Amino acid sequence: MRLSVQEQLLPGRSLQEKFVFAVDAGFDAIELRGKGDFHFAGRLPELRQALADGVVMPTVCVDMSHFIGDFDAAKREDAVRQLRSQLTVIGELGGTGVMTPASWGQFSRRLPPFEPPRSSREDGEVLAEALGALGEHAARQGVLIMLEPLNRYENHMVNSLAQAVELCSMDSIRVAGDTYHMNIEEDDPCRSLMDAAPFLAHMQISESNRNQPGTGHLDWAAQLATLDAIGYDGDLALECRLRGEPEIVLPQTAAFIRKFL
Repeated sequence: MRLSVQEQLLPGRSLQEKFVFAVDAGFDAIELRGKGDFHFAGRLPELRQALADGVVMPTVCVDMSHFIGDFDAAKREDAVRQLRSQLTVIGELGGTGVMTPASWGQFSRRLPPFEPPRSSREDGEVLAEALGALGEHAARQGVLIMLEPLNRYENHMVNSLAQAVELCSMDSIRVAGDTYHMNIEEDDPCRSLMDAAPFLAHMQISESNRNQPGTGHLDWAAQLATLDAIGYDGDLALECRLRGEPEIVLPQTAAFIRKFL
């Protein structure tokens, strides 16, 4: 398993500077953020130079204002266009792929008005259509589109690994787990990882409190041992808030996680 860290957590003015810090701190790679309005494609000259300079950038985490499960058709179509572009860019860089949730912050069944304006069946149809188009494009680029389940307070459509697996209709559509969301949604995180193993392509890691690993109550020994047992060989990407200064806590976090690898 390779240990990576999201770019916004790293000090440094350039990806090259960030990567030097990341490696010194005990990480192997940088996870990029994919902003909307084709901002990510606009970074291609920067990303090409970073790649030439040896920066390892295997994955992209989408960072947009709307997503493939939006209630608005125009916003869904735009999200698909943005993700197609991001898949093309990460493909050119020789990366693994791009991850996205079904949506974020759009609706929760746990908050008023409790009933979304679209049925569960319609949700599934919308997601299947978007993921089908993205899966075909990802396959042509030699990369993956990875669906990330979010917790029930941030998304009402895909909350568990099992729900995400149901939408993996082709080999280029895979699942990205997140230990923070799993802590809320999975009855048994280790069992869920085992069940999702054939479809699990990426893991994001953060604590039960959304801070860096080691500051909460997650059973890291058990979950990382489970990933090892199922033969998971993807990335562990640090996506969290930092409790403390990055120069201090990032090396501590890398050392903490590596104790279990």
